[in-house]
Amino acid sequence: MLIPQDWQGLPYFPISLFYQRKFGAKVWKVPVSTATTCPNREGLKGMKVCNFCDEWGSAAYPEIREQHLIDQIERNREHLRKRYKAHKFLVYFQAYTNTFAKTQLLEQQINTALKYDDVVGIVIGTRPDCISDAVLELWQKLSEKTFVGVELGVQSFNEKQLLWMHRGHTAKKSIQSIFRIRKSCPNIDLGIHLMFGLPGETQQQILEYAHLTNQLPVDNVKLHNLHVLKNTPLELEYKAGIFEPISREEYADKIIDYLINLNPQISVHRLTAVASRHDELVAPQWVANKMASYQYVLDRFKEKKAFQGQEFQAHLGADVTHCLSSLTTINAINAL
Repeated sequence: MLIPQDWQGLPYFPISLFYQRKFGAKVWKVPVSTATTCPNREGLKGMKVCNFCDEWGSAAYPEIREQHLIDQIERNREHLRKRYKAHKFLVYFQAYTNTFAKTQLLEQQINTALKYDDVVGIVIGTRPDCISDAVLELWQKLSEKTFVGVELGVQSFNEKQLLWMHRGHTAKKSIQSIFRIRKSCPNIDLGIHLMFGLPGETQQQILEYAHLTNQLPVDNVKLHNLHVLKNTPLELEYKAGIFEPISREEYADKIIDYLINLNPQISVHRLTAVASRHDELVAPQWVANKMASYQYVLDRFKEKKAFQGQEFQAHLGADVTHCLSSLTTINAINAL
């Protein structure tokens, strides 16, 4: 079986190609920061800040997060237009948890973003435990007139790892939310974030994650490599010798194992993450060079003669009831 020719020579189905097919042209994301907090930072129900999260809440351009939304859109859009000759955009509400505030405020912000003729839709970053009926109603209403993407910060389907990260939600909650979103909003583009390089992570776990993803009603995935940033709880564990970051080679091999078992119809946002503020990066240093890390993964794909979905057919209908640390997570699927 050969790599699909319509992936433009890449060994995986890139989200950029999905956008190009849908909109008839290359589309660029315009990241904006409007949310200012999340349940963890508010300490709800005894929550702690996620051990890997810095004070910027994953903002792409933290230095302008205090600017008005219009100023952020216009500045970031113009930057993309000049650098890449971009003409179509998706406004990406990226930082923190964008469904944590009042839904009415989010709707106002989205309507502001959609006023631009060259903005063809929006993408919302949020988490599994911040999905309300009001938010679902808003997304469904919007999806009837424009493109709506939702990226859900699942990070892991392993309950012990979620506890270690201080995520504040369970794997069961993630799966329930995925099915709930799909049922209420059948037209939205739904994706999940997964993080590799966690303590106790095994190859079997990676394979089971791929099989589980194939059974979920998701359209895309975004892959992260866990890295250590300054002024985070994870930095303290790293300096105490409790946490050891994943090597570039091991990370590449793990996501390749994941992707060769992933449905080739599921698009992929990215293969590696990068520290947006290089002065905050503590370890590992290979994370600092985004393009070098990305090329390394592509080279590993080539060495292994591997590509997304290569083993997918062999695992159709696989039994994944043993995938998670708790069977209640799979039972949550069966109950929906």
